[in-house]
Amino acid sequence: MADNKTPATNAKGEFIRSVSSFRNWIKDDPSAEYPAEKNRYHLYVALACPWAHRTLTLLKLKGLDHVISYSVVDSLLEMGKGCGWAFGEKYPDPHHPTFTHLKDVYKLNESDYNGRVTVPVLFDLKSQKIVNNESSEIIRMLNSEFNKFARHSNLDLYPESLRSRIDELNEQVYSKLNNGVYRAGFAKSQEAYNTACEDIFSMLDILENILSKQRYLIDNNQLTEADVRAWTTLLRFDPVYFTHFKCNKKMISKDYPNLYGFVREIYQMDGVKETVNLDEIKRHYYASHLMINPTGIIPLGPEINYDLPHERDRFK
Repeated sequence: MADNKTPATNAKGEFIRSVSSFRNWIKDDPSAEYPAEKNRYHLYVALACPWAHRTLTLLKLKGLDHVISYSVVDSLLEMGKGCGWAFGEKYPDPHHPTFTHLKDVYKLNESDYNGRVTVPVLFDLKSQKIVNNESSEIIRMLNSEFNKFARHSNLDLYPESLRSRIDELNEQVYSKLNNGVYRAGFAKSQEAYNTACEDIFSMLDILENILSKQRYLIDNNQLTEADVRAWTTLLRFDPVYFTHFKCNKKMISKDYPNLYGFVREIYQMDGVKETVNLDEIKRHYYASHLMINPTGIIPLGPEINYDLPHERDRFK
């Protein structure tokens, strides 16, 4: 969901997240406006963005990277200058070689588009229109609507029997952790920052407690979208949020052994590691958010080994 605009805050100095603009749905139905088809859709992501990372992780876990193509934008973002996510020599748009910015893709829907330009973007190559730019909805589509093409069609990250529990935990994790780190980092008052940090670490304590008793967040034997949605934030916590967003009461890798093992397990799942680029993640946050880090200096550390044995298989 990250974009080029200066983060918005209210009168209390609290960060306010914008709402996604494009909310159409791909369906496994030949008569649908956007039917599930092979080689029809393209996913634009930023390797740095946790919201985009959710969708790329689902693409790999479901085994859909041969069905839906994807490309990345440059992780360096010029905040507040209206340029936003950029293409270029290293990160070209494979379908529109002359496009310089992701904003050009948005303008295919509306030529005078002047709203927020966010990632991820699920794009229809046939109609040349954006289908959806809301990560929570894109991962649902990837989970259910392309199963006839998926290499791992039996993997259901949003099973019917667990949906109410997944939805409940997703809401808590989104408010207190996924968005909580941004609420802390972009806060413009001590009170707003303090409240955000209290939420973050209370949520981390809850998740650590859950994972001390079972392998995954919802069910011991079932990886779900709740795990993926938490994971992309947890992965970035020590390298970025701990320092850059001042979430420095505790570190995942030092103070939360079960969360750290959980992060390592998902990182080590088939295809997931290749979606992680810590250099791009750190470059985006430290060099883009100059209102927080005016020098743009990118820290060398911390050194964290996500390839260590995760030991989560001790839960049977």
